[in-house]
Amino acid sequence: MRTAGPPEAAPESMRRYFDGLYAAADDPYGTRDRWYERRKRALLVASLPRQRFRRCYEPGCGTAELTPGLAARCDSVLAADFSAHALRAARQRTAALPQVRLAQHRLPEDWPVGERFDLVVLSEVGYFLPAAQVQALARHCADSLDADGVLVACDWLAPFAQRACPTEEVHALLGAIGLAPLVVHSEDDFCLRVWARDARSVAQREGIR
Repeated sequence: MRTAGPPEAAPESMRRYFDGLYAAADDPYGTRDRWYERRKRALLVASLPRQRFRRCYEPGCGTAELTPGLAARCDSVLAADFSAHALRAARQRTAALPQVRLAQHRLPEDWPVGERFDLVVLSEVGYFLPAAQVQALARHCADSLDADGVLVACDWLAPFAQRACPTEEVHALLGAIGLAPLVVHSEDDFCLRVWARDARSVAQREGIR
């Protein structure tokens, strides 16, 4: 759930906003304790079409509440955020997870070009970017995903002060890179989508049909 804040969405003002937010509270969005947030994370992880992944990239990880769930399914996770305050909390949250690497990245310019991933998770991050930057983000996803790669986007639907792009447009731009849609879960509050290079369903992958 996103709270109100300053109306401007320029990168520097957004950095100040998030640094102030995380400096004031270690879990400003209630991601650790709210049932809404815990349920949403469980739905996201359960929607992954494979049991195991090699390398995951999770930009916009915040305080890394989702990261342990991804780490349980992945050999390695690169979790990144542009807020130094959020990353300090993320380090504490993932200290016992040697497969997790943290980095300070601003999207889309700090995308780890040259690194390959078979899972990219964009949870509650795309709508903070204007459409042109979401397009650049989508291109990075297309360039970085392996032949068996999976892309996940999960985003809040309601209006809020820091929104720079409608969730529907974010998902349309990500879907336009040519991956096969596997999962669409939409509620009044959020929409979760999963795309993959392999268009087979989970049952087809397991030879059930």
